[in-house]
Amino acid sequence: MSFRLRVLGLIMLVAMAATAATAWLTLRQANSQVEESARAGRQEVSRILEGLTAYGYAHGTWEGVAPTVRSLSAATGQRIRVVTETDVLVADSDVLAGHRPREVSGQPPVLADARPQLRLPAAKLPRASVKRTVSAIAEYRTAVAHAACLTRAGAAVTARPDSIGLPRFGTDRRPAQCREPTEAGPDPYATQDSLTAVKCETDPRLSACLQRVFNERTASVAPPRLQISLGARDESPAGLAAAPTVAVAGGVALAAIIAALILSRAVLRPVRALTAAARGLGGGDLEHRVPVSGRDEIAELGRAFNRMADFLQGAEERQRRMTGDIAHELRTPLANLRGYLEALQDGFVEPTPELLDSLHEEAMLQQRIVDDLQDLALAEAGVLTYHRAVADLRDVLDASRTAHRAAAERAGVALELTAPQPVRAEVDADRLRQVVGNLVGNALRATAPGGTVALELRQEERTAVIRVRDTGRGIAAEHLPHLFDRFWRADPARGRATGGSGLGLAIARQIVTDHGGTIAVESTVGSGTTFVVSLAAAAW
Repeated sequence: MSFRLRVLGLIMLVAMAATAATAWLTLRQANSQVEESARAGRQEVSRILEGLTAYGYAHGTWEGVAPTVRSLSAATGQRIRVVTETDVLVADSDVLAGHRPREVSGQPPVLADARPQLRLPAAKLPRASVKRTVSAIAEYRTAVAHAACLTRAGAAVTARPDSIGLPRFGTDRRPAQCREPTEAGPDPYATQDSLTAVKCETDPRLSACLQRVFNERTASVAPPRLQISLGARDESPAGLAAAPTVAVAGGVALAAIIAALILSRAVLRPVRALTAAARGLGGGDLEHRVPVSGRDEIAELGRAFNRMADFLQGAEERQRRMTGDIAHELRTPLANLRGYLEALQDGFVEPTPELLDSLHEEAMLQQRIVDDLQDLALAEAGVLTYHRAVADLRDVLDASRTAHRAAAERAGVALELTAPQPVRAEVDADRLRQVVGNLVGNALRATAPGGTVALELRQEERTAVIRVRDTGRGIAAEHLPHLFDRFWRADPARGRATGGSGLGLAIARQIVTDHGGTIAVESTVGSGTTFVVSLAAAAW
């Protein structure tokens, strides 16, 4: 299966899974919202029921309840229709709002009973409870009639329950047409109330029986029970419509598929270009590069590929140049050796000691080039052997000065060492002497008679710094970046008297790098050159 189909299939699978999860989460949240809405609806019903019951309890009538119905409807957002048990309309929020009344919903009505619920003391004897109920019937009959009168007169009426649940009415004024309860004469229904209540003495459910008697005997004056209908027939119940959710899920899936197609196309175009470039690179076309634009991962991959191609091309060019340099370094000396040997063999040249010494010196020079190449190859491969130990770098520099003192005297160059204090570092002393010896040898060849080559050793914080400074001819700035390249020379035509194999600085840099240090160069044409080797100092 192609990469494009696999990517497309994977993204489609992820998109469908994400869509399904989103749909499930949406349904769950919607159902939760529906449940919350249902709980809120129950709270609204309870609020409406409590508000209307409280009005009937406080006023003893349903007259004047319309403002309460209107405010409850506005507060809850419910359509409220209130009728008595005999289907007498009390109030309708649609009518109160100036609208045409709608048909009531199919939900069963809620019953509101404003009559007080007696709380007779449990410790009382049945006869005492009966007497207290008869007294409560008389008190409520008188008080509720007075409260209804106050309501019709427009007075503000309040009520609070007493110890057994009877309302104790209060008002802000006393209309003349409403007689106070204390002014009422004897209760003509007292005897009948007592006869009816006495029958409850033998009833095992005494409280329920007395409450029933109370309701029956006060029915003529108490506000009747109400039937409260909420909502309208044309209102949709709260619920979840599945079609929008399915449509959204389908839209998300379609958008994911389209995005997958666009993404696969955007990804595969540079991938094809990279594939073609890689094939060309594998076939030897080191100049092929891929076009790169943008800053995303694919663009970064293209840049990395181009950097790799640049490196391979550079490595190929360096290898060709190195091969040519090695051939150049070996061709002329070997040709000289061959010529002299053939001349000796044919008898044209006498084997004098001077000739044999010259031939031996030339053979040793070729041996040194081969040894340097081997050391450089081992160092770059990371397999050059090091025997590290903590050593005083003054001893290393002093050994290098001693080894080159004779050559410095022959060249008429002063070789100096400045090391004001001992500096220790964990190094391979022989390899480090090889580095310093190479730098000193180059400095002696570059310094004219009467000049100076100075070795300096200092510790700067936690770094051991070795400087090899000469007063020679210096190196041009454009040549400094190539100074550590293999076989590189600022003057390719110079002879062996003034130049080495061209490998010493490359070997020195690799040895210093393997020690975790750095080597740098500073030079001014006509003033001299300074090589700086920095290594980690060891504690005493």
